[in-house]
Amino acid sequence: MSVLDRFDLTGKVAVVTGSTRGLGRGFASALGEAGARVVLVGRDEVAAKEVADELADKGIETHTFIGDITERQAVERLLAETLDTFGQVDILVNNAGTCVHRPAAEVTDEEWRHVMNVNVDALWICSQVFGRTMITQGSGNIINIGSMSGMIVNRPQWQPAYNASKAAVHHLTKSLAAEWAPHGVRVNALAPGYMKTDMSPVDNPEFQRYWIEDAPQGRYGSVDELGPAVVFLASDASTFITGSVLVADGGYTAF
Repeated sequence: MSVLDRFDLTGKVAVVTGSTRGLGRGFASALGEAGARVVLVGRDEVAAKEVADELADKGIETHTFIGDITERQAVERLLAETLDTFGQVDILVNNAGTCVHRPAAEVTDEEWRHVMNVNVDALWICSQVFGRTMITQGSGNIINIGSMSGMIVNRPQWQPAYNASKAAVHHLTKSLAAEWAPHGVRVNALAPGYMKTDMSPVDNPEFQRYWIEDAPQGRYGSVDELGPAVVFLASDASTFITGSVLVADGGYTAF
């Protein structure tokens, strides 16, 4: 097999949570362009249809699931629909996430619980539900979307719940990777830096000094710069990699 052939995902089925916008939308497109059939997961039917149509124009086969992945029954339905539609599942990208910018002394119990529920609990439920099937079939690949925020304290905005949740994602990634490696299941994480998405106001002047000027590359990243990294982790190009956190932050955490 040639080097480039190892990145080919033809015949694979990938499930991407939070794929109706932002990073997830880009990941779904990248995996589809690499040959995978993609299950789009979100809560906005209109946005989901837009993404499905966009991918269809590229010749990418998709299935859309609308539901709340913080609920175990919904995730079990997601797995069932994936298997009913495509007959298999090979890749799970746990991308859905949320953030609250608030000083620690002002964070409410509801805000803390919401961030943890989406960023950690839902990721755990999806990993467990899909992981059981992957263990049974003796193969599978889980990619958790963490963040450089799991390694640093961001400024000037304070976001303690988000930072803690992403640190949890990184360590859960290692825990699952170690436990499931003997079963043929790989688990890795991607930790983006500041990327231009709906959730990250990178063009806001008040953040330029800290978000942009403090980065060695002196810029924010774009969604299409992360897609290839997900394809790499999902493909046979990374068969000896598990339990790793791949940082893509323009060098931000180097300082």
